[in-house]
Amino acid sequence: MRLRIAVLASVVTALAGITIPAVVSAAPRHNHGLTINATPNPILAGEGVTIYGQLNRAPVGGQTIVLYHHIAGSGRGYTPVSHTTTNGNGFYMFTRATGVVMTNRNWFVREAGVHGVHSRTIRERVHALVSLSASSSSTDTNHAIVFSGHVTPNHAFEHVLLQEQIGSSDDWRTLKRGRLGPGSNYAIAYRWRVPGQHDVRVVFPSDDRNIRGESDPLSVTIQQAQVADFTINTSAPIIDYGQSATISGVLYQPGTSTPEPNTAVSLCGRAAGQSHFSCSSATFTKGDGSYSFGVSPTQNTLYQARTSLPPHRHSAVLFEGVRDVVTMTASSNSSTVGGTVTFIGTVTPDKAGHAIYLQRLGKDGDWHTVEVHRVKFDSTFQFSWTFGTQGMKKFRARITSDRRNVGGASTPVTINVSPAPASSLPPGS
Repeated sequence: MRLRIAVLASVVTALAGITIPAVVSAAPRHNHGLTINATPNPILAGEGVTIYGQLNRAPVGGQTIVLYHHIAGSGRGYTPVSHTTTNGNGFYMFTRATGVVMTNRNWFVREAGVHGVHSRTIRERVHALVSLSASSSSTDTNHAIVFSGHVTPNHAFEHVLLQEQIGSSDDWRTLKRGRLGPGSNYAIAYRWRVPGQHDVRVVFPSDDRNIRGESDPLSVTIQQAQVADFTINTSAPIIDYGQSATISGVLYQPGTSTPEPNTAVSLCGRAAGQSHFSCSSATFTKGDGSYSFGVSPTQNTLYQARTSLPPHRHSAVLFEGVRDVVTMTASSNSSTVGGTVTFIGTVTPDKAGHAIYLQRLGKDGDWHTVEVHRVKFDSTFQFSWTFGTQGMKKFRARITSDRRNVGGASTPVTINVSPAPASSLPPGS
């Protein structure tokens, strides 16, 4: 998804006492002496929008321009929502505040009191906002995790899709469908049969009122159910690349809860995706039957504890995830409407060719993907973003999991966007 934005800024001048039609049934298709544009377009639901253009029929200065909109799915025609006056060069501007534009709509403008002077009609596309949380970030095989969240604006009784990412690409497969309740909330339960790491998201497909919306991906860890008399655990189910964890457990006498001390135990491991374990570390259980090993894997690894001598026994398989480390910086922490900032960063370990996402913090407090690129051959990435509205904007880079590593996100970067002079406005059409 790309939210590429046009450039502009100015001050809206409101006038009173102008008589304008309450409803317009037909929308003009072509510019007839009055241009129009909107930025940003598309937007995340609730973002501010600026509509601007230029009057090209004399006289151009000090003329009243009326903005009409049609809200998709409303069943109503076009209604006037605001009016302003042109400057000396015929330019005008309307600002729709944050929290106002929540659904798809069409815009056009016309000069008040002058028959036939109007703009073409443009369509503003609005992404629904989808939130996602999980009842647990880790569970055992065949135990359900409940994924829940909310779709903004309200889309009661419509469907959402629970999806899982496939490999290192931006490909996702649908695991299960869910239905929104009357409050536009959902809850979808899902269980996995084998241990491992999974990145999931929830998607609102789209309808007449909103275009497609996707939640921020969420990572869950699935562990194999414990063997009661030979347990295995980790101090941290997911570690950052370069960090370490402790694998520990307790060996009991077979079929009992009585500790088995002074027994040789080996730690065996295999990288996720491999088929055979390699046993390289050994220790003896303590008086309480406990054992422990320090590990520093560089990629997702499955571990199993085994007795070194007959009779051979083993624990469940334990998943230890290793998270990618993502860094991102901006070419500048400030910009103007119409200005462009470049974001550059790195991913460790090497993730050349992997999909990476530029995300923006939405008005709902969740992160939303606004661009998708590929990590370069040297495991770096770059995004450029042009600003269409003023204010504080927060961005981060996000990479999802693959078979080798768990996905990670960069520290957020904040950009302060200031208004731009009217002279920088691009022409509408």
